[in-house]
Amino acid sequence: MEEAKFLTATEREQAAAEILNFRRPGVEQAAPYFVEYIRQLLVAKYGEETVYKGGLKVYTTLNMEMQKAAEAAFAAGLRELDKRQGWRGPLRTVDVTAPAPLPVVAERDLILKVGDYREGFVTRVGKDHFLVQVGSMVTKLAFDDMAWAKRRLTGPDLVKDVVVNENLKHILKPGDVIEVMVKKLDRDMVHVQMEQTPLIEGGFIALDPAKGAIRAMVGGYDFGRSEYNRAVQAHRQPGSAFKPIIYATAMNQGMSPGSVILDAPVVYTQEQDEKTWKPENYGRKIHGMVSLRDALAHSHNLATVRLLDKVGVKSVIEFAKAVGITSPLAADLSLGLGSSSVGLMELTSVYSVFLNQGNRTEPHGILSVKDNMGQVLEQVESQAIPVISKETAYLITNMMEDVVQKGTAQAAKGIGRPIAGKTGTTDEFINAWFIGGAPNLVAGIYVGFDDRRSLGETESGAHAALPIWINFMQAALKPLPIVAFTIPEGVTFVKVDPSTGLLEAEQDGQASTVELFTKGSEPTQATQRHSDPVDFYKLDQIPEGAL
Repeated sequence: MEEAKFLTATEREQAAAEILNFRRPGVEQAAPYFVEYIRQLLVAKYGEETVYKGGLKVYTTLNMEMQKAAEAAFAAGLRELDKRQGWRGPLRTVDVTAPAPLPVVAERDLILKVGDYREGFVTRVGKDHFLVQVGSMVTKLAFDDMAWAKRRLTGPDLVKDVVVNENLKHILKPGDVIEVMVKKLDRDMVHVQMEQTPLIEGGFIALDPAKGAIRAMVGGYDFGRSEYNRAVQAHRQPGSAFKPIIYATAMNQGMSPGSVILDAPVVYTQEQDEKTWKPENYGRKIHGMVSLRDALAHSHNLATVRLLDKVGVKSVIEFAKAVGITSPLAADLSLGLGSSSVGLMELTSVYSVFLNQGNRTEPHGILSVKDNMGQVLEQVESQAIPVISKETAYLITNMMEDVVQKGTAQAAKGIGRPIAGKTGTTDEFINAWFIGGAPNLVAGIYVGFDDRRSLGETESGAHAALPIWINFMQAALKPLPIVAFTIPEGVTFVKVDPSTGLLEAEQDGQASTVELFTKGSEPTQATQRHSDPVDFYKLDQIPEGAL
């Protein structure tokens, strides 16, 4: 370099005198799915020659603390979910009686740290524990730290949801190779708990709703196992996570969270192929006349399908495109149950519109790109474009706050700040979703097998996806200010009869509630009481026009 005039003689001497500390490259890479996502964008725009040899300086939107929180929550959540699927048995079995060579102690085996995941083999069965050889160390696996393994797989694809009454002592035998996690370090013993690497996959993404900036991205459990980025490449049925788009369309047409709809069985006939479709609620329960607020909070399918029929499938599709849906949508009533596959980043960005007062900013991961001379090649300026009214955005956001406060996502109340979101569970529990956030951060997650097997009958969005989302949000929101959702000037509050959505009757004595309306859409009529209330479960007694 001195000969080529890149360095002076003095600079060469200084460099030669500098002590170099060599570090073996690790297998772990920070935010691997995000880095690969950015690499692909750069190659597509500038070409491989410039990206690999041009000395580009790329500044991204990633927040490394949020990324670490996302990776930790996602990995831990998938491990817990995978354990509920059942234990798949030992990884393999070795012959512990055969003479073995002296262990080659690798650098990583010299020190075991709490939280490390390692492979080991069982050497001895004790009264209430196993001894497990991990590298050059003998560790202790207590029965209590492997109790989840009582839930066993009973076939190659069948997971049994009953706990097998099997003595834990007989689950493992000497020579079985298992995965363990270092749980505790005592002076004389390392304590481990039994683990298993998840087969379940999924995606996670966090966005700044005001700027569209990607703050965290996880595209799968292990980038080394699969580089397929499920956060941006996978398209899955969102189930009920799509419902806010339908309810927001209704708000956009002048309905309110207090408007009522019938939640009762209905059969639709498709004339072209002479087929019938009969949607059902979770648990096959029916609820009669319900407000749109309660229908969304408790995710009533029958009410949602009737609402979709009322506002119009075409209207919902047009509204969905306006707020950012680019995937093709089914032009039939199954759309109400989230039958059309969408991308995770795509749907999460739609929720950003709702939580950002109706303004849309395109999700992006690059802030700027400079060449090797410092020349700016690209500078991204966030542009917020109003795509729906502030009033519509606030009404649906307020309804999704009730999903957290009294609906299917009540576990998120513990975050202790204004949160709005929606769970989603697809048919046969193939995928579980949760998308939601605060005014300054929105995140979405889905989990499920790549081959679209069932997660099991209890693995709903609230049970399988929401806990991961909560663990991330508790960490990610900690440094951010607590912000309330802004109430637009065009929203008014009116006291109504919750059973009808109309004004409460004077001196009625019935319970009333305060509901939100876009100014000009509030009811003008009061509820008329009848001596003989209608039984909405007897559908044959309801006039056809009332449905």
